Amino acid sequence: MNTAPLLEVAGLTKRFGGFTAVDNVSFAVGKGEILGLLGPNGSGKSTTFNCVAGMLRPTSGSVRLAGQEIGGLTADETCRRGIGRTFQIPRPFRGLSLLENATLAAHYGAGGSITREQAEGHARDALRLAQLPDDPHATAHGLGAAGLKKLELARALATQPRLLLADESLGGLDTAEMHQAAAMLKRIRDERGITIVWVEHIMGVLLSVVDRVVVLDHGAVIFQGTPEAAQADERVAEVYLGPPESRAA
Repeated sequence: MNTAPLLEVAGLTKRFGGFTAVDNVSFAVGKGEILGLLGPNGSGKSTTFNCVAGMLRPTSGSVRLAGQEIGGLTADETCRRGIGRTFQIPRPFRGLSLLENATLAAHYGAGGSITREQAEGHARDALRLAQLPDDPHATAHGLGAAGLKKLELARALATQPRLLLADESLGGLDTAEMHQAAAMLKRIRDERGITIVWVEHIMGVLLSVVDRVVVLDHGAVIFQGTPEAAQADERVAEVYLGPPESRAA
């Protein structure tokens, strides 16, 4: 694995009025790495994620992709630079087929201006990677939670990302579906070399897949390291499980 940083976040801060949602967050992601960005609800991980993805403009700090500053770019500009993202709550175009959903996404991807034929080729490949049919008549109607998550992933992959930002990919899934989703992200990294930042609040399944984790609490980084070290870290345990005295009760 090439460990040269693809993504570098330095001193990232995001304030909403007098509230600091993200406070001086710094981390780097190597090319081909899967990084888990963890934290309980309200820890600042989604805000950090959205600053990287171009959904929010940082108050201060730096976000660099392959050495180029992207902090403050819009979401579509960020996508053109090679960052694809999924959303926690899938919202496909219900009136379009699965193939049309992914083809539309491909037109906004890293390839810039492409033909419909090229976009459809990217879309078919993305649907196959996400284990969905590329039949032009297949629609999102009848897809359960796992199927909708797969379509969300296919739309992101159709943009030809260098970096995939996966937002709460396990939400709404049962245990078997969680393991399948985690295995799919690992396979995409292994087969395509796509770097992944996976934002999640569910630790268990994620820790079996990621190379490293960054844990946030109240907008600040409280841990960076291996999954094994995270599970042994007392501060991480306190954030997720409460102080030792409450766990013993």
